Amino acid sequence: MSTEASSASNTDRVYIFDTTLRDGEQSPGATMTLEEKLQVAEILDTMGVDIIEAGFPIASNGDFEAVATIAKRAKNAVIAGLARAIPADIDRAGEAVRFAKRGRIHTFVSTSPIHLAHQMKKTEDEVLEIVTKTVTQARNLIDDVEWSGMDATRTPVEFLARCTEAAIKAGATTINVPDTVGYSTPEDYYQLIRTLIEMVPNSDKAIFSTHCHNDLGMAVANSIAGVRAGARQVECTINGLGERAGNAALEEVVMAFRTRADALPFHTNIESTHLSRASKVVSAAANFPVQYNKAIVGKNAFAHESGIHQDGMLKNALTYEIMTPESVGIKSTSLVMGKHSGRHAFKEKLRDLGYELADNQFQEAFQRFKDLADRKKHVYDDDIVALVDDEMGSAADRIKLVDMSVTSKTGGVHRCELTVSIDGEATEVTYDGTGSVDAIFNAIKKAVGADPHLVLYAVDGVTGGTDAQANAHVRLEMNGRIASGNAAEPDTLVASARAYLNAYNRLLVEKGASAQGALAG
Repeated sequence: MSTEASSASNTDRVYIFDTTLRDGEQSPGATMTLEEKLQVAEILDTMGVDIIEAGFPIASNGDFEAVATIAKRAKNAVIAGLARAIPADIDRAGEAVRFAKRGRIHTFVSTSPIHLAHQMKKTEDEVLEIVTKTVTQARNLIDDVEWSGMDATRTPVEFLARCTEAAIKAGATTINVPDTVGYSTPEDYYQLIRTLIEMVPNSDKAIFSTHCHNDLGMAVANSIAGVRAGARQVECTINGLGERAGNAALEEVVMAFRTRADALPFHTNIESTHLSRASKVVSAAANFPVQYNKAIVGKNAFAHESGIHQDGMLKNALTYEIMTPESVGIKSTSLVMGKHSGRHAFKEKLRDLGYELADNQFQEAFQRFKDLADRKKHVYDDDIVALVDDEMGSAADRIKLVDMSVTSKTGGVHRCELTVSIDGEATEVTYDGTGSVDAIFNAIKKAVGADPHLVLYAVDGVTGGTDAQANAHVRLEMNGRIASGNAAEPDTLVASARAYLNAYNRLLVEKGASAQGALAG
């Protein structure tokens, strides 16, 4: 008998609420452009996510535009906008999601003693009044209202139950019980959900939801415990992206239900073959690399190096794999593309990998593919994914690398001669550094007239071999803002320079920023 779930019959439906575009984007450096958000939303909608929390509409005009645009384009999912328990927030969220076929306002207020004393500066009675007023306001704007008690797992259960009862009475159709700081354990969280459902007289009129953070590494375990206790919505993100240590990972929750249906009689409407592609799209959009040993979607998730494991796999894959790579959309790397491949074959390969590009995007991607094929003996699927994601992630960059020459000598000078295009105008600089990368990064700083702090610099190979593309990751911080950049190139130094420029371009995505010296000071 297969270890994967064979059927959704006789199991309870669990709704998947994806907050990658809201909570996920709040990760320092994970800010996405509108086009990237639309791309992420499209794959979430296609793969069967029930509710997409598209953003925090009152946070900025950009967030409002993203939520409204996603609301207009979504074909299947409910589109939610987040709102604090403030009338202006709720009105703004309602305005953004009104374009959706099915919209939701998700409003929240703090409930724990530590939040009430130090953040809200409100009494319990004042909070109860706020819950009633704001949920009522939201329900007057839309039929689908979700209410959350922030820091619920550190809130006395009696008070949380009173807030929950008031929210449902005011019109909330979903009650979210967030483990905001990742404090809970599975046993604690199970008991909290179970107790709330039993204590609240009108609990049968709402769906209970989990929202667990991963500070202690238990977000997925806590979410599953909440479902076992009676919750029927799980709030999660692709790759577990989110504030601090992140959120419950959507792909892990979905595959836990699918693979262990014997112990977890629940199912979702997620088409799991999209999981690997969704992971890559979000990783590229947020410029957050996925760790190699990440469950379900990491590079090593289906890799076997141990001789004993390899022997078992050759005899029967079930000896060491509890699910198939194909079930999450992972295919064996192929070698069918090369310098003689034409446009039609390349377009078919892109479709096979989950891409549908506009004509101009396709032409640019095809040209980069041909350039890569001229330099690289074998072009793997992962090379094409990295190439296209890199192209899409940097298409809107205002500062681009035009030319670069790096001279290095052991114990001697490391010199970078650099030409960049800044809003279409070429700037040439030279810089001598303590190493090649130091010379490159300082040359870029000199060219743009700014000095951001380098938070992270990392390089990994897209595939194996000495001719593998280098995937460079850079994270910069300046004036309290953090942005991440990513680039893939056969040349490690070129990839590093382009990743640095990509991160700096993202720092420029603030209203009124000029391209040169925009963030100086």
